[in-house]
Formats: sequence, structure tokens, C-alpha cells
Amino acid sequence: MERTMDLCRELFVKLRKNELHDGDKVFLEGWVRGNRDNGSVGFIEFNDGTCFKNVQLVYTNETTGYEAISHFKYAASISVKGSIKLTPENKQPFEILVEEAAVLGDVSDDYPLQKKRHSFEFLRDIAYLRPRANTFNALYRVRNKLAFAIHLFFQERGFMYVHTPIITGNDAEGAGQCFKVVEDLKNPTEFFNANSCLTVSGQLHVEPFALAFRDTYTFGPTFRAEHSNTSRHASEFWMIEPEIAFADLEDDMNLMEEFLKFIINYVLTNCPDEMNFFNTMIEKGVIDKMNAILNSSFKRMTYTEAIEILDKAAKNGKKFEYNNIFWGMDLQSEHERYITEEVVKGPVFLINYPKEIKSFYMKLNSDNKTVAACDLLVPGVGEICGGSQREDNYDLLKTRMDEQGNTEILEWYLNLRKYGGCIHSGFGLGFDRLLMYLTGLSNIRDVQPYPRTPGSLKY
Repeated sequence: MERTMDLCRELFVKLRKNELHDGDKVFLEGWVRGNRDNGSVGFIEFNDGTCFKNVQLVYTNETTGYEAISHFKYAASISVKGSIKLTPENKQPFEILVEEAAVLGDVSDDYPLQKKRHSFEFLRDIAYLRPRANTFNALYRVRNKLAFAIHLFFQERGFMYVHTPIITGNDAEGAGQCFKVVEDLKNPTEFFNANSCLTVSGQLHVEPFALAFRDTYTFGPTFRAEHSNTSRHASEFWMIEPEIAFADLEDDMNLMEEFLKFIINYVLTNCPDEMNFFNTMIEKGVIDKMNAILNSSFKRMTYTEAIEILDKAAKNGKKFEYNNIFWGMDLQSEHERYITEEVVKGPVFLINYPKEIKSFYMKLNSDNKTVAACDLLVPGVGEICGGSQREDNYDLLKTRMDEQGNTEILEWYLNLRKYGGCIHSGFGLGFDRLLMYLTGLSNIRDVQPYPRTPGSLKY
């Protein structure tokens, strides 16, 4: 079947270009978002899925099939023939005068969504319908544009996109608890003849490609088998993980800053209606918060300096929930937020963490105590992404791997250091948490199409 109907998105584009005129004939197919009739004239809020804005359909008691049209149900799919009427003086810049309309798919009386506000908890239970609700309609449009912006950023800069494996034999050493992959519980290693699990990170697999293509990235699903029922944890989520050769930690941080600013600007530019919705209905000021990031120069602060600041603050009466501040501790979210919100008052990279609290593959600094790692902290969240320069010294890396007990399973990774290795760096950014930050939504279950969390696998 040839799709010859007009699209709402195209009508708004024509309007901006002054190519939409009174009397233009249109044929639309889409869904009813609202229908009110006062006896002589009626109005249908109509959306065909191509843009966030609804289009207003107007019908009167002189319209063919007026009685039937007045009873079109909320969420019914319909077809419409009509003509354009420009209304620049009204809230909607144009409307469509209905000449004919028909129901394509009716809605039963037990339809769970109505034209009212529903709780996010209720909507999570009907995830297959919530794309029709305004918040999630806007959310998934932003999710789509954000994913595209990620690829656009890297592709415009010559990065190679690598599909890293979902089933793997390593756990990226400490990135998270793995889901084991087994075919037969009695013989769990039979299928692959090796222990296997769902990936917790694509980093180790994308690094070899950076040593062949220079600049690479992977962007795909990752998994954590952790029983964390918090608003920020999910068992399945997507990760953005670039890896760049001949690059140190400073290069890595510069890339992070450029990347984050690019994708924020892309969403603000290409999703104005959706972002205005979030700014009005979800988090007032979220657009200002994003613009503040765009207009900031990301600061640098060492982990040691941060500890000194936090320790001084605690001794001067600042009440942290975790008030025992000491060098070598893993910073909590409250500490990170204090640094970025009250000390720096903007984005900041914390660098040079103690080696004991960071992964084995991170570059050991000359002090033999810290590694060339960084976490990017932003106001309102704390850490949003982290990265490091990778250890390129074969002997140092082997020592760390021997200590971890993973030398045998990751011998191929170690060998990269003796087969034409070079300094290289990379970072990881959780796509779903980034989406939370951009939209103001506070629960990761509300930014994923079908969230996977402990005790929940409905779809």
C-alpha cells in the first residue's frame, strides 16, 4: 500500500516556510487525543505520531457524519479528509476543517488511559501503552534524538563504530555483578565450553579497535545482576564508550566536555517542544540547567584536593550523611554534589583517584598511589560519567592483573601492550542516566521503554 497521506510534521514545516495556505486539501491518519462537542461545532485533538504537537480538527453539524464524529473515542485511530485554515491569531497556528472522517481502529471501554494525569507508577505497569501519554511521548522523542546525536558526534569526527559482544567471558573486572549465561544448569559451561555472562561493559572489547582505527566507540546494551532497587539502577541499560589512541587523560576530558556539550545542544535545538514540556511539567528550570552546562568551562580538581575540602567542611559543621572523610574513601553522591554545587558551582572533573578504588586497567601515576582516572561531576546529580587513561606499560598492567587474578582470562587484553601498543584513553557514560539528567525525570524506570529491574520482567 502506498503511503500517500499528509503528515503533521510536514504541515508544521510548510507553515514555517510559508508554504501552507488556506484551503489546502489534506488527508491524515492518526489518533484521537481528545474530542469535545458543544452541539454545533466540535474539536478533535489529533496526532499522527510524527511530531509532539497536536493538530486541531474542527467539525460542525454540517460536516458529513457529524453524529458519528462527535462520538469518536479517545485513542481511536482515524482517517481525515479536510482543508487547512490558518489561524495565526490563535494558540494553534492552523486548524483543519473536517470534510470526512472515519474510524480505522476503535477503542474498547476498558482502555486504561484517559485524558487526565496518571501516576508514573501506574504507567510503568502498562509500559506498552505509555508512549501515548504526553510525558512519555516527549521522552521517547528526546531519547531518539539523543541516540542520533551520539552517533552524529562520533561519525562527524571520524570515529569507528564497533559492535562489542553481549555474551562475554569477562566481567570488565569490577564494573558490576554479571548475569551468567547457561544452557544447562547441570553443565553451565557446556555450550561455550567456558564461563559466560552478559556484558557489563564494552570497553575491553573496543580497546583493540582503537589500536587499529585510532578513534572508536561502542554504544549498546549492558547488564548488571545487582539487587539495587534505587531510582538510578537498572539491570539492563545502554552505555556510550569511546576509546581514543595516542591520547592521555587531558585529551579524554576534553573529548568528554566537547561530547556532552554537543549532544545537549543538539537536543535543545531539535526538541524544543519536548524540552519546553519537560521545563514546564517535570523540572522547572531544566533548560536553564542545560544552558548553564553549555556555557561552562569544565574545571579540574584532584581527588586529594576534594578530600581536603570535604574534610574541612565536615569539621566546620557541614553535615554529610557519610561524615567520616578520609583519603582513600570512595566518594558518595552527597560529597560529589557538594563539590560541584557549592564549591565549584559548575561542572568539574575529579582526577587522580587512589588506585585501590579504581579498576586494574587505569594508568598508574608516578606517585605509585593514584591512577590517571577522572569522574565528571555536574550540579544536581554528581557523577555523570567517568574515564581514564589506560595502562600502556606491559609489566605494570601484568602486576595489577596478577593481583586481581584475571591474567589468564584476559591474556589477550594484556598482549595489546606488547603488540604495537600506545597510550590510549576512554570513558563511559550511561545513556539512560544522561536522559534522566536532560529531561528532569527522576527514575530510570521512566526513561527506558521496557525497564528491567530486580523482580520485574513483565514485558
